Amino acid sequence: MAGSKWLRSAGIVALQCLIVLAAIAITGLVAAEVQQRSIRAGIEERVLDVATSLADLPLVRESVAADLPEATTALQSLADTVHAASGVDYVVITDDAGIRLTHPDPAAVGERVSTDPSVALGGETYLGVETGTLGPTLRAKVPIFAGDDVVGTVSVGILEERMTESFQEALRGMLPWIVVAAAVGCVAAALVTGALNRRVRTLTAQTRELETQRRIARALREQTHEFHTRIHVIRGLVAQDDTAAALDYIGGVAPVTGAPAPAAAEAHRPGDARLRALVDGLTSELDTAGSTLRVAGHPPQGAVPDALLTALSNLCRNAAEAGAANVRITWARAGDALLVSVDDDGPGIPHDVMARLFQRGASTKPDPAGLGRGIGLDLVRRAVSDAGGTIEVGGSALGGTRFTVEIPDREVRA
Repeated sequence: MAGSKWLRSAGIVALQCLIVLAAIAITGLVAAEVQQRSIRAGIEERVLDVATSLADLPLVRESVAADLPEATTALQSLADTVHAASGVDYVVITDDAGIRLTHPDPAAVGERVSTDPSVALGGETYLGVETGTLGPTLRAKVPIFAGDDVVGTVSVGILEERMTESFQEALRGMLPWIVVAAAVGCVAAALVTGALNRRVRTLTAQTRELETQRRIARALREQTHEFHTRIHVIRGLVAQDDTAAALDYIGGVAPVTGAPAPAAAEAHRPGDARLRALVDGLTSELDTAGSTLRVAGHPPQGAVPDALLTALSNLCRNAAEAGAANVRITWARAGDALLVSVDDDGPGIPHDVMARLFQRGASTKPDPAGLGRGIGLDLVRRAVSDAGGTIEVGGSALGGTRFTVEIPDREVRA
């Protein structure tokens, strides 16, 4: 088992090292490409600047129109000076026929240039690689103007092999840093892997235990809220000796077989017995908690949906738990909808909490046991929404909070 874990860890380290090496290799290649382009761009700029500067000199413009010996005498020393000072490999000045007036090799003076000068003689600047008497060179060819007329050209170049040498030198300077980066990356990967493996093992065990506890706690909390409401209804029905309604309600929650109790044949009293039982149970519970529950308006006479029972149970109980001394249920109608409001004189709800009050986990009450709060209102919201209704929250005339539930009239059964 230990050997298997060691092999797995070694494999992870090896994989991480490969990733590090691949990343460094890619970075190195990109850096090398950028460096090569930078070297080339610098050389292009250099040869073009040298050629342009020479072509703009009055001495060059005047001398190219002279006879060959006179032009060479006037320009060769200038070309040699620029050649030595600028670090280029050659400077060649020609007349308007492409005949060399200067050249690093004196024997080549007076001959036509070995590469096509037509672009420069046509008045355009040429920048590119061509193979001449010295070999492949990156060269710039610039026209020499006398007014609007082209009277000659200036060609300046640097050998390709020199650019290659510059690139190789830059690459040799980068290589030690690449090696150091690779070594540091692999060592860091091994250290991080060891630390992460230990941490992952610990967290995995803790996560499994915590997730199991959370699933159990979540299921128990939801069941507690649901069954708390149903127990209140059953308790109230039993306390009112309304056996038939109690059996009907229990049968809806957990269907049973067999003959109904004798009381099930009794006629229902006006109004929903479950609703009466819930209100009676809540009155007793709130009284024990030090709160007074009052009812105003006209309750519905038909059967109400479970969503309304769930909402009333949770909202009244929440008001009492928040410290309200008075809680009031108000019944009303708005067109084809049934409205029920729950007001309290408690401390109210902060605005930052009110915006997310119906989200699971949102609550203004402390949770010293760490079992979780903010379940009831989420259940209320879902129950009311499933019944096609809405729930809103705001300030109450009693000084605390008002929750208003609106249920479509079709959900209230006659």
